[in-house]
Amino acid sequence: MHERDLDGILDEALLLVTELTTNSVVHARTEVDVEITAADGSLTVTVLDFLPGTVVPNIPVPGATTADLDERGRGLLLVDQLASSWGTLHFSGGKGVWFRLDKAGTASIAAPPSFEIPVAPAPEALSALGWSGTGTSLTEVAEELLHRLVGVIGAAGAALTLDEGDGPHTIAAVGRLTGSVDSGRRVPLRITKPWRGELLIAGGGGNPYARPLTSLAADRLMLLVENHRLRRADSERRTWLTFLADASELLAQSLDVELTLALIPRLVVPRLGTWCAIHAADAGGELRLAAAAHADEAMLTELLDALGQAAPQLKEAMSTDAVVPLGPPLEGYVVALIARGQHLGTLTVGGGRDTWQRSEEVAVVEDVARRAALAIDNANIHAERRSIAHALQRSLLPPQLPKADGVEFGAEYVPTGEGVDVGGDFYDVVPLSGRRWLVVVGDVSGKGVQAATVTGLVRDVTRVLVRDGRPLPETLKRINETLLERGAGRFCTLCLAEVMRRPDGTLDVALHLAGHDQPVLLRADGRTELAGQCGTALGLLDTINTPRTQITLHPGDTLIFYTDGVTERRRGPELFGVDRLREEASLLAGFPADVVVARLRATTLNFSPESPRDDIAIFAVRNDA
Repeated sequence: MHERDLDGILDEALLLVTELTTNSVVHARTEVDVEITAADGSLTVTVLDFLPGTVVPNIPVPGATTADLDERGRGLLLVDQLASSWGTLHFSGGKGVWFRLDKAGTASIAAPPSFEIPVAPAPEALSALGWSGTGTSLTEVAEELLHRLVGVIGAAGAALTLDEGDGPHTIAAVGRLTGSVDSGRRVPLRITKPWRGELLIAGGGGNPYARPLTSLAADRLMLLVENHRLRRADSERRTWLTFLADASELLAQSLDVELTLALIPRLVVPRLGTWCAIHAADAGGELRLAAAAHADEAMLTELLDALGQAAPQLKEAMSTDAVVPLGPPLEGYVVALIARGQHLGTLTVGGGRDTWQRSEEVAVVEDVARRAALAIDNANIHAERRSIAHALQRSLLPPQLPKADGVEFGAEYVPTGEGVDVGGDFYDVVPLSGRRWLVVVGDVSGKGVQAATVTGLVRDVTRVLVRDGRPLPETLKRINETLLERGAGRFCTLCLAEVMRRPDGTLDVALHLAGHDQPVLLRADGRTELAGQCGTALGLLDTINTPRTQITLHPGDTLIFYTDGVTERRRGPELFGVDRLREEASLLAGFPADVVVARLRATTLNFSPESPRDDIAIFAVRNDA
C-alpha cells in the first residue's frame, strides 16, 4: 500500500475486507480466500467463500422503511457506498464479492463484467459519510464524520467518547449535547479491550435511515479508533524498545556491583516512576538497601523510612516472580530480581500516580528487572573472578621483599586488563645465606589458570633446587626438563641472578638469562648499559644454553630487571622499547630501589592511555652500601 501510494484508502479497504470476510464466516461457514491486487491509483480485493449460491445485497431503494434496512446485509451496503465499483463472482465450488477502491483524483477504469446482481441506488445521504482526507488526527477525522452524520440524520449533536483504561473522556463532539442523549442513541464501539468507546447521538430519531447510518458511522469510528490504538501502541512499543536497548547497553558497560546497583534507579526515575529503590540480598537472604532515587530529593528521607517499614513485604516479594503491589504510603509495586535461578534482591517502583498501573509500563519494569538482575549477576561473577585472580596472583609473588644491610630490593607488578586473569609474569627473592640471595624474574607464556599453574611450578622447582645447593646451570636444566614433561606446551623465559655481598661493600652478581630480556645496569653516575647474554627459553628444546655473566655492583649502582610487558607497551604503532627504558632509568640514579621501580612503572603506564595488554613486572637490586 505504501509503495503504491495508497495510504489514503487504507481505512476503507480494511473496513470493507472486514465486513466481507465476516459475512463469509457467519453465513457461508467455510474457509475464506482473500486476493489483493494493488496497482498505481487503485486497489482491487476479492473475497471468496466455498458455499455455492447467490449473493443477495440489502441495498435500500427509495421508499424503504427503517425496518427494511436492518443489521443483516449491511456489509454490501458499505461496499456499494465506499467502493469505486464492485460485483460478484461465481464458480462451481463457491462464490465471492470483489470491489475496487480508486485513489482520489484517479480516473476510474472499467469494472470486470462478472457481477451478477444489479445494484440499486442507495440514498444520497450515505455518500455524505465519506472522509475528505483533510484531517490527520483522530479528533479531526472524528469531528468531520460526526458533523456529516448530524447533518444527514438531522440530530441535535453527536460525540465520540473513549476510555483507554484511565476513565472515559470525549474525543470529538459536534452540535448540542445538553442534558442527556436518552432521546437519541448510544452505540458501543467494537474495539479491543481494555479500551472502550461509545458513539452518542442526541435526537435524529425521526429519520428512517438514522439507525443504519449511525451504525455505519460507528463502524467508521471503530476503525479510526483501532488504527489510532495500533499506531500509538506501535509508537510506544518502539519507544520502550529503544529505552530497553539503551538501558541494556548502560548496564552491560558496568562490571562493578555497587556501580550497577546505583545505576538502576537512575534508569527508572523519572521514566517509569517517581521513585525507585534497589534492595540486594546477602548470602543469608536478608535484604539491604543498595540504592534509591526520587524525582524530588526532599522526599528521599521520607521514602527511605517507608521502605524500612515495608521490609517484610519486600522480603516476601523476593521469593516470587510475580509483580507485588504495595499500598499506602508507598503506592508502588515490587519486582523480584532473579537471574539464573538465584534471587538477588528486589526492584521497587512507585510514585502515587495512575500511569504506573498501565500494563505496558509494568511489563517494561519487569523487563528492566530481568536485565538488571542479569547485570548484577554478571557483576558478581566478574567480582568473584577478579578476587580469585588476585588471590592466586598474590600466592605466586612473595608477600614481602627481604631487608638486608647494604642491599635494597624493589618490585612492582601490574596485571593485564581488568585483573580477572592470572598473568604469567612473576618475581621472587630466595635468601641463600646472610650474604647471598637469588633473584628470580620470569615470564610464562599465556594467561589464566594454566599459566598460573606453570608459574607456580617454575617458582617452586627453582626454590627447591637452589636451596638444595644445585648450581644455577643445573637448576635451569632441571626446570627445562620439568616444563617439557608437565608444562602442557607452555614455555618460560627466566632470569636467575645470584647476588652476594662482599666485605668491601660491592655486590657480585652471577647472571643467567634463559631467553629473558637483558636487565638494565644503572650506574651511580647515571650511565646505563644492558647486562648479560640471552640464552634459550625453557620448555622448548631438550638442550638449552644459558651463558653466565659476572657483574659487579658498586655503591649506588642498580640492576633493573623487567618483563616484555614494559618494552612492548604500545602507543599506536610505537613501542616503549629498551632505549626509552634506559633513558628513563638514567634519570633515577641515586634513588632507592623502591622509588626506581615505582617511577618506571608510572612512566610505562603513562606511555599509553590504553590498559596494559600484557603483565608488567619490574624488579630492582641496588647496592646501598
